Amino acid sequence: MGILNVTPDSFSDGGKWNDRDRALRHVEEMVEEGADIIDIGGESTRPGYTVLPEEEEIARVLPVLEAVKAAFDVPVSLDTCKSRVASAGIEAGADLINDIWGLKYDAEMAGVIAAGGVPCCLMHNRKKTEYRSLVSDMTADLRESLDLARKAGIRQDSIILDPGIGFGKMYEHNLEALNHLEELESLGYPLLLGCSRKSVVGLTLDLPVDQRLEGTLVTTVFGVMKGCMFVRVHDVKANVRAVKMTEAILRA
Repeated sequence: MGILNVTPDSFSDGGKWNDRDRALRHVEEMVEEGADIIDIGGESTRPGYTVLPEEEEIARVLPVLEAVKAAFDVPVSLDTCKSRVASAGIEAGADLINDIWGLKYDAEMAGVIAAGGVPCCLMHNRKKTEYRSLVSDMTADLRESLDLARKAGIRQDSIILDPGIGFGKMYEHNLEALNHLEELESLGYPLLLGCSRKSVVGLTLDLPVDQRLEGTLVTTVFGVMKGCMFVRVHDVKANVRAVKMTEAILRA
């Protein structure tokens, strides 16, 4: 999953792809490098981010989403936790809704996804970074999201789960979650891992955002070995190569 942030303030690439033509060139590059899905986001979710009004988020993402769908034969994911944004995105052709709050931010979100008949990725997140037992608590939180999905009528074979590295977790929690990804497989859903250039890499290696490729690649390899079926990344070419090499060894 290649990341396309149409935001002025994302932690890694804020402002780089706001222009429609530059965004399309970047999508073309990611597709050529092997991206299977393009994930478009209009609201930064970096620590301390400001929540955008729905209309502004729609105005950011819809023109780019429509342009990508018109220009490329590639599935497009819309990264949003707001039901009105998701509804507009589905109408514009979004193939998947990627919700960083696992259906818990907006009570209408589950119904919009169910009515739209699209798959969704439900991420683990919580407001307080307090845990009794990290993986057990994460599993319980994700079960709550799955229950919301079931009650709304979202098809069970259309759900992806994300452990939410960097969300609702302290540094040590992120490392622990990465080390125990296989325990989330007990929930029975495909896993998506998003660690690209995140603070868990920066803090471990003491490196700025633009020097976190190697650390990201380690998380990608680790994720594949732990059973993740999707990785959400900025640097598509390098991560695709890492995935292919890892899979070849695992198949041998």
